[in-house]
Amino acid sequence: MIFLNAFLLSGAFCLVAQIILDNTKMTPGHITSIFTVLGALLSFLGIYPKLIEWGGAGATAQISNFGNMLYLGALEGYKEMGVLGLVSGLLSKSSAAIASAVIIAFVLSFIFKPKN
Repeated sequence: MIFLNAFLLSGAFCLVAQIILDNTKMTPGHITSIFTVLGALLSFLGIYPKLIEWGGAGATAQISNFGNMLYLGALEGYKEMGVLGLVSGLLSKSSAAIASAVIIAFVLSFIFKPKN
């Protein structure tokens, strides 16, 4: 059942993104930013952890999970070190995701050629 839940949740995120992309003049970059902020907002409201529990990888493989990680890192840093901990907590939780994205993009740039 967890596979079906993951598929449905991930599909729902993609459906919403595609509807926005088709019916507005927003670019994929705008949608990525909106979903990241939406993930942080849903985490703040306590909804995103429930989505992760229900949808598993369907919630953790999305860009919205990056917003969730940023929020949780900032909250943890604030609890440990106060206002100055916001940035350090934010970076400590999300550094693995950022580093892996940069490394994977670098490797893929050698494999695929961009179009002009």
